[in-house]
Amino acid sequence: MRFPAYPWALHSLLKGKPTVGWLMDLCDENYRQLIYIAPRLRILDGYHISRVEGCMDLHLEIQEQTRYTTLVHLTYFFPYQKERHADPDALLRVYHDSQQVEVMNLRQKALPLNVGGEPPTLIQKWRINLFLSKWLNYCAERGHRFDQNSLQACALQTKFNTVDSC
Repeated sequence: MRFPAYPWALHSLLKGKPTVGWLMDLCDENYRQLIYIAPRLRILDGYHISRVEGCMDLHLEIQEQTRYTTLVHLTYFFPYQKERHADPDALLRVYHDSQQVEVMNLRQKALPLNVGGEPPTLIQKWRINLFLSKWLNYCAERGHRFDQNSLQACALQTKFNTVDSC
């Protein structure tokens, strides 16, 4: 499967001003990519790790499952002194009925996306979702997948920030 399949030119992604329609299309694309990585997301529960040889482990925690939505925490962990550092670190709300992914929170070091405490603008939401799209695409191309086999038996330890691993 080849990702992403944007209906706009790369020049528009970088130079143009996004519209609400473009943002909705991007949220739709992010949904398709996330479902490609976790095809049974609606029934997954708990803490999962996708391990691909030669790649960083991708961590997924299902924080909430409701009839129409799933709240997902997705991250990599980098060793840092005696702790693990999550980067990128995304909290995503998945709307199954409208097939959209909303970025609730995204922390990462690569790009300055949303600086300050103000509500994000359309351009900031565009950048955040574009970053998510590129990351999900990268994960899919590397072969990351989440299913019942990726479920971890141990309890999640202090919200992803301890050295001990499952």
